[in-house]
Amino acid sequence: MTDVAVPGRPDSGARVAAYGQARLRAVVHAGIVLAVVVAAAWYVNLLDFATLANGVPAILTLARESFPPDFGNAMRWWKPLVDTLAMSIAGTAVAVLLSFPLAFLAARNTSPHPIVYHCARTLLNSLRSVPELIMGIVFVAAVGFGALPGVLALGLHSVGMVGKFFAEAIEHVDEAPVEAARAAGAMPLQVLYHAVLPQVLPQFADTSIYRWEYNFRASTVMGMVGAGGIGFELMGALRIMQYREVSAVMLVILAMVTIVDWFSGYLRRSFK
Repeated sequence: MTDVAVPGRPDSGARVAAYGQARLRAVVHAGIVLAVVVAAAWYVNLLDFATLANGVPAILTLARESFPPDFGNAMRWWKPLVDTLAMSIAGTAVAVLLSFPLAFLAARNTSPHPIVYHCARTLLNSLRSVPELIMGIVFVAAVGFGALPGVLALGLHSVGMVGKFFAEAIEHVDEAPVEAARAAGAMPLQVLYHAVLPQVLPQFADTSIYRWEYNFRASTVMGMVGAGGIGFELMGALRIMQYREVSAVMLVILAMVTIVDWFSGYLRRSFK
């Protein structure tokens, strides 16, 4: 039996040709990506196995000097741990509060004007492009040592990423409820409140929890630039080459990260 051509539908030969072209494009794209990855690895000497092998003895020596962990000063780490936890929570709260209005201005379907859209996107890109460590150094110089510069650095840096994710969630909302609200005569703010916000709140909550989890890990680094927290204790042990105490602090950080990860997973499940 021969295939019968149906008007408006490609015949089997055309479908096979289109499939072959799609496969060829996929192979070409994969080859380009692989070539770029290999070139980058070669450029940074990741493929220099002799150099990597020469570094193994030094790593093993450092590992031997780090064990067994020394928890002799563990009692004085409680306050820095609380500082780190509070820093991550406060920084995430700052980021969410600032990202919420910015996200609606940075989303194409809710921004009041293209100029406002591009300005909001540029602001988010600018905040995201400056590492929180650099922001921490700047704020330590501005407001002094302590947890406050860490909160400001984590909060402002997080706005760039949280606002971007919020804006993308808004851009992917179902337009049917939006059109229905407009057809019913709702004002723009009412459309956002009744048609857009209910759709994006779960994504907003999920993004906020993930960012808090990230900010807790980042807040340990903030202590290395004088922003307080457990990172300050880690940096102090490193400066005097107390590697057994360094390993103990890192184990404590690992335990706290595990707890935060478990709790954030619990929160995500509760929001579903």
